[in-house]
Amino acid sequence: MSNIKHHLTAPLLMGYSAGTLPEAFNLVVATHVSMCDDCRAAVAEYDALGGEVMLDTQPITMDAASLAATFALIDKGAPAPTAKPRARGVFPTPLQDYVSGDLSDVKWRKVGGGVSQMVLKTDGDATVRLLKIPAGTAIPDHGHRGTELTLVLQGAFVDETDRFARGDVEVANEDLNHTPTAEEGLDCICLAATDSPLRFNGIIPRLAQRFVGI
Repeated sequence: MSNIKHHLTAPLLMGYSAGTLPEAFNLVVATHVSMCDDCRAAVAEYDALGGEVMLDTQPITMDAASLAATFALIDKGAPAPTAKPRARGVFPTPLQDYVSGDLSDVKWRKVGGGVSQMVLKTDGDATVRLLKIPAGTAIPDHGHRGTELTLVLQGAFVDETDRFARGDVEVANEDLNHTPTAEEGLDCICLAATDSPLRFNGIIPRLAQRFVGI
């Protein structure tokens, strides 16, 4: 059993199973699920439920040449790359695939206040980034215009709601204003996805926001 206390919501897990989430959110969910026994079991249940729903749908008639056309596309495609063994590290496998490595391979960019980030390439309007918050450092007080998922990969942070350690995920929406602060000890490494810009309350963070893209 894992020591994870803060989990993803049922709608997020169902959206992940159904394939309706943006890629940025999918990455956070996949990374958390790879660390969390409870959420992994919930996804399996939603997958099974989706399979039952598909069995009850009416079949669709396919063109007679569909199978041959599919095989032709396969023949033209590049061979599947050989999977490289992944060393156990700070990043679970779903995230290593986006970073092309582990924590030591991250190309950090400073964004102010000692905080660094690396924006990961994903499709869609939502964005996802790795954040490195030095131990004892606070992210400026802010609210949310949409949904933010923050998954802790190393260290821990505390805010007005609770403490979040490795594997925990905080699901924030428009109702939450907080000042996340990294605990003393290890730097806090997080994977954070947003579907709208944050709403910073201070003038300096608001001015810097246009340059860092949070």
